[in-house]
Amino acid sequence: MSPVHLLGAGPVGCLAAILLKQRGFEPIIHERRPDSRQEGAYGGRSINLALSNRGFLALAAAGLETEIQSVGLPMPGRLVHDRQGRVQFQAYGKNGQAIYSVSRAGLNYKLMDLAESQGVQIHFESRCTDVLLASQHLQLEQHGEVRNVPYHVLLGTDGAYSALRYALQKTDRFDYSQSYLPHGYKELHIPPTSAGEFAMDPDGLHIWPRGQYMMIALPNPDRSFTCTLFQPYEADPERGVHEGLQDLRSDQEVLRFFERDFQDAVPLMPTLLDDFRKNATSSLVTVRCSPWNYGPTCILGDAAHAIVPFYGQGLNCGLEDVRILMELVDQAGLHPESDQDAWANVLETFATTRKPDGDAIAQLALDNFIEMRDKVSDPIFLFQKKIESILQDIYPETWKPLYTQVTFEAKIRYYHAYQNGVDQQKILEKITNLIPIHKRSDDEFILKIVKENITPT
Repeated sequence: MSPVHLLGAGPVGCLAAILLKQRGFEPIIHERRPDSRQEGAYGGRSINLALSNRGFLALAAAGLETEIQSVGLPMPGRLVHDRQGRVQFQAYGKNGQAIYSVSRAGLNYKLMDLAESQGVQIHFESRCTDVLLASQHLQLEQHGEVRNVPYHVLLGTDGAYSALRYALQKTDRFDYSQSYLPHGYKELHIPPTSAGEFAMDPDGLHIWPRGQYMMIALPNPDRSFTCTLFQPYEADPERGVHEGLQDLRSDQEVLRFFERDFQDAVPLMPTLLDDFRKNATSSLVTVRCSPWNYGPTCILGDAAHAIVPFYGQGLNCGLEDVRILMELVDQAGLHPESDQDAWANVLETFATTRKPDGDAIAQLALDNFIEMRDKVSDPIFLFQKKIESILQDIYPETWKPLYTQVTFEAKIRYYHAYQNGVDQQKILEKITNLIPIHKRSDDEFILKIVKENITPT
């Protein structure tokens, strides 16, 4: 029986290894970092993430859905902070639907533990320096020793700067692009109160939208919040950005900026200046590439489609990749003795069918950045959300908001959700234009216009 090699022991790689092991395969993971369970969480990474139905459905295959959900904190909506400190709640869905703030490290540790308990080998500090696609060998460096390891099947789950994708980029007719936002991000912290309680309402994702920039905060089980500032690197006064990240050098400049734009948060952030100095500024990249497969090799997760974090779908999408790949493995009847041609066929099917979804969620994430930083406090956007809620109430089977399709309807493809969203926005704009401003608080009039102009399909 030939092993299946995987690059990267993050949540996507570990889940893939667990599900392969359950099917009788012999997965081996190569992870370039030390074992983070002993070394501590990787520096510069968020201590929490947003998991939704797509991620939980994939975790259910490993038996972890209930356990992870039980230690997560439900966030049923946004809590939008204006410049005066007023807070408005905007629900994400209906009937208690919520996304969950989950510890990134905790999730990864549980998946690593489960993988090893089932017999998966994880080789830490084993860095892939090259993939020789023609001869099907991995070049691995571990503790100063470089060795070539033959592979039968290779899956690249090694993130946005994937070694396997770099090798694929050297092949003929491989399309690749990466694009950076002009923004960077810096993680900050709101601790519990002196009484050990949450300093803000924990039942939501807090957003301070400020046009071209914003701050968000997610609750943690220890009653703290992880805050993330998304700010352009450079100032652009014409667009309302008076300071870029590179301009906030002194403590006085940092404090002046926060007291002006995030006034209600500053008293809750006693370590603001230390956090701002010590925490790295990270960039925001979108990666698009094709094809993801080459014979019995394939990339998935961020290696195939790194996206910006503004839809909270990066990890959910990666975990869903694993679920879909395993469904194709089962449909094809792959087993531990299957030859490379059988694997190549499955990986080509996966890459071909999944690629449009990777592109769709990448665009949705970019679009949602504009929504979060600009639109959540815009009167027209809020009015269209009101129309959408009415449509959902009167046509519950045929009108599902875009956010609901992406976040709570795990069986709807990202590609189809994106196309549906484009069509829905045209309808919302049509209804908006039919309702005069002075009638936009008249629910009966709005309902009448909706019923006269929208036919359920």
